[in-house]
Amino acid sequence: IGEDDERGPGAQHQMFVVMEDLLDKLKLLDYEEQVLVKHNMKPLSRHYFVASPYTANNPGEQFYMFSVIAAWLITLCGRPFETPQEHDDPNATVSNVLSQLRALGGLVDFPPSKLKSGSGEHVCYVLDRLAEEALKSRDFIWKKPLYPSEELEEESVMEDDAELTLSKILCVCVCDVIDLEELKTRSNQSEAGGARPEMILESVTDSAEWNLEVERVLPQLKVTIRSDVKDWRIHVSQMHQHQDGIKTSLKEAKGYLDKLLEEISKTQEKVGSREKYINSQLEHLITDYRNAQSKLSEAKELYQQGSGGVTERTRTLAEISEELEKVKQEMEEKGSSMSDGAPVVKIRQSLTKLKQEIQQMDVRMGVVEHTLLQAKLKEKNNMTRDMHATHITETSTHTYL
Repeated sequence: IGEDDERGPGAQHQMFVVMEDLLDKLKLLDYEEQVLVKHNMKPLSRHYFVASPYTANNPGEQFYMFSVIAAWLITLCGRPFETPQEHDDPNATVSNVLSQLRALGGLVDFPPSKLKSGSGEHVCYVLDRLAEEALKSRDFIWKKPLYPSEELEEESVMEDDAELTLSKILCVCVCDVIDLEELKTRSNQSEAGGARPEMILESVTDSAEWNLEVERVLPQLKVTIRSDVKDWRIHVSQMHQHQDGIKTSLKEAKGYLDKLLEEISKTQEKVGSREKYINSQLEHLITDYRNAQSKLSEAKELYQQGSGGVTERTRTLAEISEELEKVKQEMEEKGSSMSDGAPVVKIRQSLTKLKQEIQQMDVRMGVVEHTLLQAKLKEKNNMTRDMHATHITETSTHTYL
């Protein structure tokens, strides 16, 4: 049984969720200004550190990005940590990051070689754990989300100009009544004045124009009387209709339900009898299965205990192998420095240069000594000449005297 099978079918997609949460935490810590701008890097994508065939992988770039972000997060937690460079040893960088993570209380139950690829579930776990510790050091608290309140828009009902409601009809009727009353008063006044028409009034309107006017006005004369929803008579009639429909439907459905009940009861009896027969026949197999299941659970517990010890020993072996690699590297560096002849060549060159400088100094000393000797001789000659000159003057003075 593999590790993914024990955790569930969705375990391989868990690191996508962890990476998205990690990106949100880094944005809360302002990694754009403190990491990306400082190191001249591109922003992280939603699934940058996820190892998947659907995402582009660049192990060197991803490992450098991982080491820089991990060093920055460790610094935010209040622990001194130097920013790694591209030419640094990845084994040393990974071991330093894991040691700091253990010091912060993180659980490390995987070999350090899982982090050298620069992507994967363990990389996302380490960065997410460090980001959590950095947020705790800043006293950051997650607050409950505030959902905006949505206001329902009132549906505006557009009135149709082509329809005449009952209120409009009443208004038209009232206007007509007013016009009739006015016409009646006018007729009474005309009768009182004695101005009665003596000839029959005939219409002078053309019948074709009248028909066209009727066709034009006919759509606007459509009367629509809307029923009031609050009228109790409509509710009573609807209740009677629904009651009649329910009675007719119940009569039809009752027969089908009775037949279905009989069939279900017969089938249930058959299933019960067959179940009893199967239980009686397979009782010893069931006991064997239960015993096997209990043994399987015991074997799983032993396997988990053994796997935990193997994991711890594997981690210890990985740490020892890393220390061994460091020692080998130091031995190789010392051996290469001992077998290298470059220092001897430098010493010989220095000796040759010293000999040349000594010769030049000897020549300069000789020139200086010769110059001093000449100066002394010149001074001695000058003193001798002065002495002779004084002696001659003295003798000459004595002769004159």
